[in-house]
Amino acid sequence: MSTALAIAGVTAVLRDRLNDGMVNHNITGVLGSTVTVSVLPPDRVVLEGGTESSQLNLFLYQVTPNTGWRNASLPSRDDTGTQRLSNPPLALDLHYLISAYSGGDLHAEILLGYAMQLLHEFPALTREMIRTALNPSPDVGDDLPPALRALADCGLADQMESLRITPQHLGLEDMSKLWTATQSHYRPTVAYQVSVVLIEATRPTRAALPVLTRGAVDPVSGRERGVVVTPSLVPPLPTLEAVLPPDRQPVVRLGDVVVLEGHHLDGASRTIELRNERHGVDASIAAGGPDAADRMELLIPASSASAFPVGVYDITARMVRPGETVARSTNRLACIVAPNITNLPQSLVRDGNGDVQCTITFTPQLRAGQRVALLLGDREILPETFAAPTSSLTFIARDMQPGAPLARLRIDGIESPVANRGATPPAFYNHRITIT
Repeated sequence: MSTALAIAGVTAVLRDRLNDGMVNHNITGVLGSTVTVSVLPPDRVVLEGGTESSQLNLFLYQVTPNTGWRNASLPSRDDTGTQRLSNPPLALDLHYLISAYSGGDLHAEILLGYAMQLLHEFPALTREMIRTALNPSPDVGDDLPPALRALADCGLADQMESLRITPQHLGLEDMSKLWTATQSHYRPTVAYQVSVVLIEATRPTRAALPVLTRGAVDPVSGRERGVVVTPSLVPPLPTLEAVLPPDRQPVVRLGDVVVLEGHHLDGASRTIELRNERHGVDASIAAGGPDAADRMELLIPASSASAFPVGVYDITARMVRPGETVARSTNRLACIVAPNITNLPQSLVRDGNGDVQCTITFTPQLRAGQRVALLLGDREILPETFAAPTSSLTFIARDMQPGAPLARLRIDGIESPVANRGATPPAFYNHRITIT
C-alpha cells in the first residue's frame, strides 16, 4: 500500500513522463523554443504582465473515492476504542487537466497533441516507471527539494493495484466552470483520470490466529463437527441479559450483592470481569451464588474502595461450560458504581452566621480529576480544599435554615442512592442531616 505521499507521487510521475516524452520527440527542435512541464494551478501559470512561454501544465483538479474499492470497510477498532482491528485502504481516483500554453502560432496544439499521444501509448504507470521517476540517481537526488526527496518513500510502486491513465470527457459547461473557478483564461485542455491510488495507515492492527480445527471430531465419521445448528430461539452461548442491584437500584454500591441474569451461565471457574477505561480498571472477581444457568452474583467488596472508583463499568462473565475445556466469555453490559455515604444521619448546629460545616465519609475513594459536590435538599455545595485520593470531604453550607434535608453525594454526575426502590411504596433512606 501507499502512504499519504502517493497523491503527490502520481503527479510527480506524470510530470516526469511528460518531460521525457517532450525530450524524446525533440519538441524543443520542432517549436524552436524550450518546452517545460509545470504542475501549477492555472491562475499561476502565466503571471499578470508576464510572457507566455511554451509549456504543458498538469493540474490535479479533483480527487474522488474509487467506486470499485469504496465498499471496503472503514478502519475499525475494538470495543474499547484503543486497539485497531483493520487498516482497509483509502482508495482514490485522481483527476487531472493537461493544458498547453504558448505565445507562438500552433505551438499549444502541437504540445497538446504530443502529450495526448504519449498518454495514449503508455496508458499505465508501471512499477519501473514509478521507481525511476521517484528514485533519481544519487548525484541528482541530493539537489532535489526535501518534498521531492520524500516521495521516494511513498510506496506507490509497491501497491497491489496498478495505476491506469484514462482520458475523460468534460463537456463545454464543465470545462467552463473549471476555468471560471480557477480565475484564469482558457487554454487547450484535455482531462485524464488516474486510478487507483491505495493509501493505507501504517498503524499496527490485531491479527487473528489461524483456525486449527472446526470443532470436535465425530467418532463415527472421523470428521470435524463444524458448525452446529441449534433449533432454538435462545442462543446456545453464555449471555448476560440484566444487571440487577439490590433494592431495584439503578446503581451499584460497594458491598452490594448484584445479581447478573442470563442463560448458559453455569460451569466451572466462573469469574466476572469489570473494565473502566477512564480510570484504567481491568479486574476479575470470582462469581458468587449457586452454579445456576440463569444467574450469578457479583460482590465488589467494600475493602476495594481504592480499586473501583465511581464510574461506568463494562461487565463480562467468563466460565468453562459443562463438557468443554476452554473458557467462554459473555457479551458486555454496563454497570454504574455509585458513591455511598457511610456516616449518615448526622446532626449539626449552625454557627452565628447560619453556616454549617459537615464532614462526609464515603466509598469508594475519590480519585484525582473527578468532580464532586454535596447535595443538601435542592442545594449543591462544593467541597473545601482536599487532596485526592480521599474518602472524606469537608463541606461548608452557607446560610442554612433549620431542617433535616436529604444528603446526596455526586461524583462525576453519579449520585449516591437516596431511596429504597424495592419497598412498596418506595421510601427514602434515613440519609438526612439535621440542622438546628
